[in-house]
Amino acid sequence: MKAFIGIGSNIGDKIKNCLRAIYMIDRMNGCSVIKRSAFYKTEPVGYRNQSWFVNCVIKIDTSYEPYKLLKKLQRIEYMMGRKRQIRWGPRIIDLDILLFEDIVIDTEELKIPHPLMHERRFVLVPMSQIEPDLVHPVLNKKIKEILELVPEEGQRVIKIRD
Repeated sequence: MKAFIGIGSNIGDKIKNCLRAIYMIDRMNGCSVIKRSAFYKTEPVGYRNQSWFVNCVIKIDTSYEPYKLLKKLQRIEYMMGRKRQIRWGPRIIDLDILLFEDIVIDTEELKIPHPLMHERRFVLVPMSQIEPDLVHPVLNKKIKEILELVPEEGQRVIKIRD
């Protein structure tokens, strides 16, 4: 099964943190990374009084069902030292399931598609780089079409590394 994971960091060596998380995902039994976007320097959204992020998106092939994948990703966040203190605040690593096949889940524990992905350039820019014609299972629009609707103001996204 295919899934898309959003990855972000704004503490320490941000690119190294993202690369480490990607490596850990790829090394999990039942997961392999198929594609990775470039890395982007991105303006914080939500809680703005913090450093800019580095973000990317990966496409994975997984044998896990969505809830099991969520637990595995949370374990990586924990192992990397993530502390949940301020909503949308600084973090060493953030791993979000953005899409999982064309599955729609809306529970307290897990929401797929990610409920804010269609509003966030830091997700849409890297996703459109690796899978521009992918159709959002709820909005029924291609990722590249959704990106065109999201204003850049307050959400600058700057490519920094392939």
